[in-house]
Amino acid sequence: MFFVRKVRTMNNFFLDLCSGAVPWYLIVIAAVCAYFLGNINPAILIGRAKGIDIRAQGSGNAGATNALRSLGRKAGAITFVIDVVKGWAGYYIPMLVFMSIAPSGSSAVNDIASLCGICVALGHMYPAVFGFRGGKGVSTVFGVLLAASWLYALILLAIVLVFTAIFRRVSLSVMIAVAVALILAFAPFGAYITEVDPLWMVILLTLVVWKHRSNIKRLIKGEEPKLSFGSGKKKTEESKGGKA
Repeated sequence: MFFVRKVRTMNNFFLDLCSGAVPWYLIVIAAVCAYFLGNINPAILIGRAKGIDIRAQGSGNAGATNALRSLGRKAGAITFVIDVVKGWAGYYIPMLVFMSIAPSGSSAVNDIASLCGICVALGHMYPAVFGFRGGKGVSTVFGVLLAASWLYALILLAIVLVFTAIFRRVSLSVMIAVAVALILAFAPFGAYITEVDPLWMVILLTLVVWKHRSNIKRLIKGEEPKLSFGSGKKKTEESKGGKA
């Protein structure tokens, strides 16, 4: 019954849309704005400021992990914070806007915010302004979840941090967190932890897994490099070929 109830929540989004209760063109505008918000990529911009193309360094990924490896701890921290903030804003701002537009009590508001959250993640992963070559979206998705359900997001962050400290493989930690995220989203007791609709979560997490497909192959082969906690300014054997 929990799953059926959640699916009906998503159905309300389409019902409100078809009935005109929520103007479709405003949803399109919000989704497009969220996508281009995701295009803001601090790893690429910081790299360019240093005369470096982050996508030609280390793993070639325009995200916080490769920024840490290739540009240093400060660049990695800045990249992480900005990516999280844009994910948070991509969900939370549309939610505030549509709360004043949608009928009182409409569940469509959370669904619209979830849609925008997916769009901001897509903007980070496939940024039009940077040739559709972006990051893998982990930090941005964390920001989306932080806005949608802070306890849910913090539990997943704790899982990533703990398993990264143990195995020193960010991609492995992320895949473990994805599995836990799906369990919490669909399990009956998960309703006390997250209010995110499971079907939106499946879409969001599928994008993360898809972007990590090369990492998964290397993990299976035992070839995934470990994360170095050094300065990350020089290429190392650990960073070559690793796309966390």
